Amino acid sequence: MSAFPFLFVVYKKNKFSRKVVHLSIIKHNIRMKKISLLFLSFLSGIGLCRAQSYTPISLPSMFADHMVLQQNASASVWGWGTASSTVKIVGGWAEKDTISTKVDCFGQWKASLPTGKSGGPYTLQVFDGTSKIVLNDVLLGEVWLCSGQSNMEWTPDNGLTDKEREVADADCPDIRIFHAPKRASRSLQEDCFGQWDVCTSEIMRKRSSVAYFFARHLRDSLQVPVGIMVAAWGGTPAEVWTPADVIAGNPNLRLNQYNQSAPWWPIEPGVLYNQMLHPLLSFTFAGAIWYQGETNRENPEYYGLLMKNMIESWRREAGRSFPFYQVQIAPFLYKSKDNGPALIREAQEWVTRHTEETGLAVISDYVEDLSTIHPINKRPVGKRLADLALAKKYKTLNGVHESPFLRQCEVKEDKLILTFSSAQNGLVCRDKEVKGMEIAGPDGVFVKAKVAINNKNQLVISSPEVKTPVSARYCFDDATVGNLFNKEGYPVAPFRTDRPAF
Repeated sequence: MSAFPFLFVVYKKNKFSRKVVHLSIIKHNIRMKKISLLFLSFLSGIGLCRAQSYTPISLPSMFADHMVLQQNASASVWGWGTASSTVKIVGGWAEKDTISTKVDCFGQWKASLPTGKSGGPYTLQVFDGTSKIVLNDVLLGEVWLCSGQSNMEWTPDNGLTDKEREVADADCPDIRIFHAPKRASRSLQEDCFGQWDVCTSEIMRKRSSVAYFFARHLRDSLQVPVGIMVAAWGGTPAEVWTPADVIAGNPNLRLNQYNQSAPWWPIEPGVLYNQMLHPLLSFTFAGAIWYQGETNRENPEYYGLLMKNMIESWRREAGRSFPFYQVQIAPFLYKSKDNGPALIREAQEWVTRHTEETGLAVISDYVEDLSTIHPINKRPVGKRLADLALAKKYKTLNGVHESPFLRQCEVKEDKLILTFSSAQNGLVCRDKEVKGMEIAGPDGVFVKAKVAINNKNQLVISSPEVKTPVSARYCFDDATVGNLFNKEGYPVAPFRTDRPAF
């Protein structure tokens, strides 16, 4: 500003005189008015900050209308709210019982909610002193996590045996399906932004066929509501469903991870675990089913180790050792050069022998077309997975409810004697002679074998071309469909007797 004072001219109507006021006086008055306004703004700002500091309670997408909570459990319920405030939870099955928990300094809260016996529909209320969430049509029942690649993801619209009849029969209001959208992330996420739906014909035809038939068989057998949470993405290797630090922390897994890029699915370790699985693992569920392995066939050597580590990482995050049942990949004309598909099947069996509370559903007898990697007969796949759960988890099935697996190979003169699990009631061949059985001597050359079943329910393997037998194998290739079964109708799993010690 200029060093010379400014003059301000004021005219008064009643006196036609002119007064000259020094600018410094005007400036002082303006300054005081500004201070007053700033002070008032400060006071109102305090009130505004206090008003804005409240955060309404919110829940992840797993908690929504039509959900299923695990029955007879302390179900985890969590979300977000105002730091240091108290959140209360009331389940409609026990309206007089209120669970309270504090919101931590990160604005997060978590509580354990007793659920009781199956039933519903109920409400679930979550509230604090200011806001309230009411979830409607909540059922208590059995909840299962369903994951994997395309054979788990595929819907009836992609292909299903007797599709129209199955879809028309799919109005099952006590089956609920949570679908996690296909998204990936390089960092851990708190929500997968999925949605619960009541199972109708229209919903069923857009959701996983294997998961649906698994749920349907469980519901029919246990007579309780069933909720299935599906997180699957076709084409994906197992590494993407495994935490990245698990892969990085194991030299064998790190140096042998899947690395064939594709524009249709991610291949980076952990990226689907982060986005599609991690948010679900805190949810209380009974167990998991898994259908995957085809993509890892080009590098099968460490698949068993990878799967064992993946299962254990899921259980660590969930804080409990839940059952895990997988589907053995089906016969298909892969035209492999290194027998990778057979080695994947062997690795899947290895997982069941080296990881607690696991099981394997063999489905080779339900492949109608060897030219497709996606068998469309999904009902028996879901049923066999459910049979594993009913026998192992729920203890409602007695006797044999899984395939025979090779347990011992003994050399007796010019023959091999093979002993199997789940064969105590007998083995049968559905044709005149066993398909896919081969035998070899010290030279390692395999030839077609003769097979007999003795009175101990063992297989006796021989060949006039092999005087000193060393090893045998059964359907140990890309696409041979065997015809050996136990008396209960489960196919003998493919094998080789000279399998390595992993």
